[in-house]
Amino acid sequence: MKYIFFFLILSFSQLYKAQTKTLNLKNALVIGQLDRSEDRYSIEIALTELLADAGVKALPSLNILKVGADVYHLESDSIQNIVKSKGLDTYLTVSVRGYDKRFKLAENRDDFKTAINVNHLFPLYKDEVITVSFEFTFYRNGNFVGTDIVRCGNVDSRETVLKRFKKKTAKRIKKWL
Repeated sequence: MKYIFFFLILSFSQLYKAQTKTLNLKNALVIGQLDRSEDRYSIEIALTELLADAGVKALPSLNILKVGADVYHLESDSIQNIVKSKGLDTYLTVSVRGYDKRFKLAENRDDFKTAINVNHLFPLYKDEVITVSFEFTFYRNGNFVGTDIVRCGNVDSRETVLKRFKKKTAKRIKKWL
């Protein structure tokens, strides 16, 4: 009886972790919202590869923007028309939410243009940190669709963060499909 009760509690806690009810992810423009450009590049490429492996048509924002351009340029109508012409209707932002296991999903439900202008000043890895939480936010037609969070624990270097990010996110992508 104890085991059944424990299993039920565990199941319900997993339901509240992700707010991606009916996402049905088929395509995505991956946007890394990170402080340093090398971190942004690494996360966008890693997530794009994981999505492609899962059968999702994905493109990193680095392929759309000019070299060195900030992500807030993605809100312009001309860039959004380019994205639509490539057959993408979902914008997927990924950012470091924090360096602690206690971080929860953000409560704000901003539209895409507002969310893209929010600064995310966290680097991919900080010394003396053992947990990094990544938040994924999904937008379609400029509107909020869902959000999810992935926590990577037991990290001691930038390479370990990327390795754990790939492993945990690959499992989570199945829930987005």
